[in-house]
Amino acid sequence: MPKKARRQQNVKNSKFTFSKYKYAIMIFGGIAVIVVIAGYFGIRSLIPVNGNTPAFAPPINTFMKASHSPQTGWLFTSQSTAASRSNGMGAGFNSPTIFLKYGALDSIHLINEDADTRSLHNLNIDTFNVHTKSLGYFESQSLTFIANKIGTFVYYCNIHPEMRGLIKVEQ
Repeated sequence: MPKKARRQQNVKNSKFTFSKYKYAIMIFGGIAVIVVIAGYFGIRSLIPVNGNTPAFAPPINTFMKASHSPQTGWLFTSQSTAASRSNGMGAGFNSPTIFLKYGALDSIHLINEDADTRSLHNLNIDTFNVHTKSLGYFESQSLTFIANKIGTFVYYCNIHPEMRGLIKVEQ
């Protein structure tokens, strides 16, 4: 066989054919799309409600319960170490005070455990743009924010105005 014919035969045999690798390309393409979508939503989930960039530090977790009892009425309670039951603020503040350091990343986890009245509850901190949806009995929601202002701020339930507490952010 002449040299030119052998070269053409080698090119013909080594040609990439789409049909031969079609399924492998489709599988790897599908995996790539899934990874990109998961990465996008994964990174977006790291952005605090009052921030613009992802926060890669672990947050301080504050666990809050909205509840009601005939003796105390509606109030927030907490089992977190960042919250203290004695707020020292007198009338109108019946929920625990949350203590944070300036710049701290905090994640508030609210659960509605109001078995007595089965009322809706929410949690709002206007200063840090934290607003949960209205939660039905045994529903929960978590929101992460940065304590980027120093001072004492009120958190509250806009459905039950007597449910109020304080957040103290110190240097």
